[in-house]
Amino acid sequence: MLVFMTTSTPRDRFFNALHQAANDGSLTKLTLGKYRGADSTVKNLFVRPVTLKAGPHLCFLWRHQTQDITKNLATAAGLQEVDRLIGTDFYDAHLFTPAQTGQLETQKDGTFRVKMKLTASTPPSAPIPHDRSKTRPIDPSAGWLQALGITNPQGQPRTGQAPKFRQIQKFAEVLQHLLDESGLNSSADSPRLRIADMGSGKGYLTFATADLLRDRADVSGIERRAALVDTCNREAQAHALTNLTFATGEIAPTAPRIGNLDVLIALHACDTATDDALAAGIAAGARLLVVSPCCQKELRPQLTAPPVLAPALRHGIFQERQSEFVTDALRALLLEAQGFTTKVFEFVSTEHTAKNLMLVAYCPPGQPLQPSPSALRKARDFAQFYGIKSQRLAAHLDVNLTA
Repeated sequence: MLVFMTTSTPRDRFFNALHQAANDGSLTKLTLGKYRGADSTVKNLFVRPVTLKAGPHLCFLWRHQTQDITKNLATAAGLQEVDRLIGTDFYDAHLFTPAQTGQLETQKDGTFRVKMKLTASTPPSAPIPHDRSKTRPIDPSAGWLQALGITNPQGQPRTGQAPKFRQIQKFAEVLQHLLDESGLNSSADSPRLRIADMGSGKGYLTFATADLLRDRADVSGIERRAALVDTCNREAQAHALTNLTFATGEIAPTAPRIGNLDVLIALHACDTATDDALAAGIAAGARLLVVSPCCQKELRPQLTAPPVLAPALRHGIFQERQSEFVTDALRALLLEAQGFTTKVFEFVSTEHTAKNLMLVAYCPPGQPLQPSPSALRKARDFAQFYGIKSQRLAAHLDVNLTA
């Protein structure tokens, strides 16, 4: 049991308990809440002890609205980071050990209030090994993962396939969050969801979608390469994914034949193919649009640099990045003008793929899309600022950017 001097502050009392628990191995976990920092996507932070090859560490799990980010720090460095975060970015902290629990609250005036409570005496729990089994949305031993060359029979990623394996798991996790957020996570007695993946390629993420929603959705993959379509259909049948089919076709001409949809997915559809897919989803009545754009080339010849930016944009790499930004920002604004709620975020870390931006638009079921004149004005102002006179999605939506 800890003994505190009467002159210690509430913050000192809490940190004395935290440091002792972290150093004697009795720390179970630390949770930080009431986030007040600059990143509006952060929800909370969980800290727990782990044992790595380099020794004891603290694992920081940052919970965002659509993703989790993990970072391991040596115990001393981790405690310094917690000290920095409490009272600045987080206004509430909960400490858990087998012997006691504690709460540190940051008051409006910047002072602190602490509550410490003894619990039943139990032996300290050992730090959790870093290589413990993880709960993943997609079973690593799934037969289709093996058939597509991602994992081996033991459920481990094959050589060179670890980034793809992480991308598959992350996409399934993100999709589940998006279905919940958009109100499309149907109950057992709700109609099955209808999902189309436009430009499905080798089908990794299409298979993941069908596996994740096996009992709740019918999934179609559209791909122009007939050999890939044949392979994917064969593997879907071989692994009893009866809710998954693939068809041959280009996005633009195939779109009118896809029928009604709930969800439209288009991951890494090149350049204006992303616009074709978004327009197809809107025309099919999809309430959730999920795209990961790439090769944004259409607008680059049109972009007129504002005078203040011209010296910087003489460099080709900056022109390319500006083209990517302007293209996807304009897409988001056009979708908002149609009445969708949009969000743009990093899909997976850039260490896994450089094509890591995800653009999402959704409208809750039962609510009609209500075009927004103010959002349309913003889209036109944005286009005119950059000298854009035409853009593929705007043309699909009959939006005159120069009006």
